Amino acid sequence: MSSTRQPVYTHLVEGFGTVTITPVDPAADSALIHGWVTQERARFWGMGEASRELVREIYEDVDRRTTHHAFIVAREGVPVALFQTYDCAEDRVSECYEVQPGDTGVHLLISPGEGAPERGFSAGLMTAFLAFLFSDPATRRIVAEPDARNDKAIARLERTGFAVGPEIELPEIDLPEVYLPAKKARLCFLSAPAPQPENR
Repeated sequence: MSSTRQPVYTHLVEGFGTVTITPVDPAADSALIHGWVTQERARFWGMGEASRELVREIYEDVDRRTTHHAFIVAREGVPVALFQTYDCAEDRVSECYEVQPGDTGVHLLISPGEGAPERGFSAGLMTAFLAFLFSDPATRRIVAEPDARNDKAIARLERTGFAVGPEIELPEIDLPEVYLPAKKARLCFLSAPAPQPENR
């Protein structure tokens, strides 16, 4: 099944290629996402035991929301990552720190890929993600909360310019439509770049 959804953002990263960001189509994309989230390397994503049907249901729930969004990221037309954004004030993370206006939360899962790791791959994707997020003037700060044990993700965020904040415990959510266990996470913050003065 192929998705009829169109990219909401396209960004050419010099020396890396064209990155497109397209809203997840739960029906068309569930098999792809299931293949990514159930791998051992994605253990911090917390969906290792999920069935394909459950993956579809989870992303149908995200798709219905106005505060949470999920995207398939492609490089030169090849899917390479799952990217999620959310309004921090409408998420469980709001119970763990003082949310500021314009705080946008993010989750990122890079696909397994094939062959040897490509140098600069994560950096190229991060360049496109940040351009996408800060293209919305309402976004004043990006908030990431990787699993506290995920040293690799925390180091990647730090290299990208995020300030590493305190360790927190995200509370359990147990609702009919969604269940999330409590999780220790590390807050990381990146403020929007200051506007450049116009040349006169």
